[in-house]
Order: sequence, then structure tokens, then C-alpha cells
Amino acid sequence: MKFKIVFIFALALVGCNNSKKVDLVVNKEVTIENSAILKNDDLEVYDYAGFEKFLNKKDNKIYVINFWATWCAPCVKELPYFEKLNTEYANKNVDVLLVSLDFPHLYDSKLKPFIKDKKLKSKVIALDDVDMNTWIPKVDKTWSGSIPATIIYKNDTRKFFEKSFSYEELETEVKQFLK
Repeated sequence: MKFKIVFIFALALVGCNNSKKVDLVVNKEVTIENSAILKNDDLEVYDYAGFEKFLNKKDNKIYVINFWATWCAPCVKELPYFEKLNTEYANKNVDVLLVSLDFPHLYDSKLKPFIKDKKLKSKVIALDDVDMNTWIPKVDKTWSGSIPATIIYKNDTRKFFEKSFSYEELETEVKQFLK
């Protein structure tokens, strides 16, 4: 139990916009075979190989992918801006995807109630892959691993942000892709 508390505290310190990478080892109880989706009562859970398809769509849509967690205060603060963007730009070929980096053992007690309580309308998935030092640079080579982090892309044009957004900042970035 003491290890779990220290581990959670370490991730909270490192996870919310700290530029240092940390090597952490966690025992994974559930294995997702062949990178398949694991349904967790309407929560889609992916390892990185299964998630990667969301990063490389080439269908002329604009994709806004936000990495967040319920335990990250800056992440939670900006979620309404992504929700507003999702609502206001749905008819303009913009898709918002919220990628939770919450701990798998907290999906039922924290993540799913949070999604319900906040009435999130954007698609929410969970990324469950403990090999962070391998997949983080695959998302973006400049990403330190801290959250919130956001990718906005359309076909082969992409921008990566390791910061919190105001709605105005987020909308300005998306409008650049609408041109």
C-alpha cells in the first residue's frame, strides 16, 4: 500500500507539466492481447499499439487529441474548453478525443464516475500501456510525458502542445487547420 501511495504521489508530481522523464515500473495485471480493445463497461481501453490508429488518420478531418487524467488539476480545468470545441466545431469536421492516462485500477471508482458527473460528450478512451518511455516519444518526440498535452492534426500536418489551454487559445489553434 505504501508503494502505491508513493507511486501515485510521484506520478502526480511528474505528470502535471514537469519537464523531467521518470522511469517507473508497474506490475500490469491485465494483458491486452494483440493490442485489441478491452471493453471496460463502455470505456474503451487500449495499449499503445491499439491506440496508435487515432494518431494517424488521413481523412481530411481535424483531430484534437488531449492527454489528461482525473488527478491532474490543470487537465480537469481545461476539459470544458475541449467539450465546448467539440460542440461548436462538430459540423466543421473536427473530432475531439480525450485520452485518459488514469490508473487502470481507478477506472471504475474515479474515471467512469468523473465522465458521468461531468457529462463529457467528447469521446473518452483510456490508454493503458506501462511502457511510457517507449510510447511517449512515438506520440511526439518533444513530449516530456507531462500532462496536459494535446495534438492537433489534419492528415500529415500536426502540432503538439505540452501546456494548458484557454478556450480562445485552443480555438485559435484549431482555426489554423480550417484554413
